[in-house]
Formats: sequence, C-alpha cells, structure tokens
Amino acid sequence: MQRYTGSCHCGAVRFEIDAVIDRVTDCNCSICAKKGILHHRVPPERFRLVAGAEVLENYRFGTGIAQHRFCRVCGIHVFTRPRSAPELYTVNVRVLDDFDLAAANPQVVKFDGRHWEDNVGTLG
Repeated sequence: MQRYTGSCHCGAVRFEIDAVIDRVTDCNCSICAKKGILHHRVPPERFRLVAGAEVLENYRFGTGIAQHRFCRVCGIHVFTRPRSAPELYTVNVRVLDDFDLAAANPQVVKFDGRHWEDNVGTLG
C-alpha cells in the first residue's frame, strides 16, 4: 500500500490516502462524464483531509445522497461520498499530486451511471 497526496488546483484543499490503485471506475453519469472523474474507492480509515475543510463545498443532486466535494476557491472536484456506498470516499485520481495514471496503467472499469439503478449492483 502506498500513501498518495491530492489537492485541488489552488492547493487550498489537500488530502492523503493510503491505497493500491490498480483499478479505477470511469462513470458515464451526467456529472462524472462532464468532470472527467476517474474514481478510486477508499475506506474512511485510509482517507485524511489535511487542509481546506473551510473551503470545501458540497454539491448534491437527484436523491441527494451522493456528496460531490469541491474547492470553492478554484472549483476543482476532489472527492465524493458516493450514493452507492456513502460510508466510503471515491477519490478522483486525476487530482492526486503523485500518481502517474499512464505509468500506473490501472484497470479502468466502465460503469453505466446513466442507468444507475439498473447497474449499481455491478460496482465492486
């Protein structure tokens, strides 16, 4: 397991995760597709918000269960408390400061989030 740091664009929001990033989820729902998010699930004991709690904003839509967290200073989405597993975090691996997506070459699992109710059971 490796420790990764992540941040928004301006650096106001910073976090750490301990993870093995060998798989990411590419969701095609309306928000994930527009943001270009690649999700990696992290249990709360392996996620630490280091700075920026005071500038984190929360966006909710639809059922209101998922919490899409972003920096109100620069607008960058940093993590989500997902509808499918609100006890977890899904970190956007694109905001990790020390993760080379091309070099790591994780398995990319496509998720049909446009038809969420029909497909939520396929999330691992």
